[in-house]
Amino acid sequence: MLGWNADRRRPANGADAGMKGSLTVAEAMPETGNGRDDEARAEHVYQLVLEGIVTGTFAQGGRLRERELSEMYGVSRIPVREAIQRLEKDGFVATFPRRGAVVRQLTLTDVNELFDVRLCLETFAARMAATRVAEGHSSGRLEELMEASNAAIDEDRAEDVALISAELHAEIVRLSGNRLLIESVKPLFGRMRWIFGLAHNRSNELQRDEHKELCNAILKGRPDLAYSLAYTHIELGREPVLAGLAETLEP
Repeated sequence: MLGWNADRRRPANGADAGMKGSLTVAEAMPETGNGRDDEARAEHVYQLVLEGIVTGTFAQGGRLRERELSEMYGVSRIPVREAIQRLEKDGFVATFPRRGAVVRQLTLTDVNELFDVRLCLETFAARMAATRVAEGHSSGRLEELMEASNAAIDEDRAEDVALISAELHAEIVRLSGNRLLIESVKPLFGRMRWIFGLAHNRSNELQRDEHKELCNAILKGRPDLAYSLAYTHIELGREPVLAGLAETLEP
């Protein structure tokens, strides 16, 4: 799945988060030794730790101790270790010989590279999504997400605005129909949530207008226009985000 469901919209914090995670994992996936259960358990721990990273519960540079996480989520250290290894592969965690696993320290270079990759992948996805809609394929949840985004902005629900925005961009990628692209950008959207949670310097109303134009181009089956609008939308967001993070992130 590319986006985040509504039941994950509140960040997990402190003891309540640990207890909630523990009950969810322990009840839904008991330690049976079954291979599929092990895989599902590791995936669930991955999502919980990822959510903690992107919401700031696990701070940049902070250690991720296997023992503490296994106790927090009520699982053995094996799925925790597998989740941390995957988080390292996806660029959220770094490991050091004597410190172990720590949440990565983002840099301005990381932010710039994110925007560069988005310009390559999301513009292609927008073009393909519009092409497929023109060919008669479903427009999926695009209109629903546009309405949800508008409601969140009107009601000044800042956290939901960011989450729904990520969902909307993920839906455009899904509508491209390119399975390799869909799998490849999953970590990208986690990185987007992480960075945009640290710096959000553009008005929600402006982004809403840009989203509306982009989605309408897709819904009307206009590939070239969708490509151009996606490119403009992404590029216009680069400088404000970099400016907002310039004083807190290293180059």
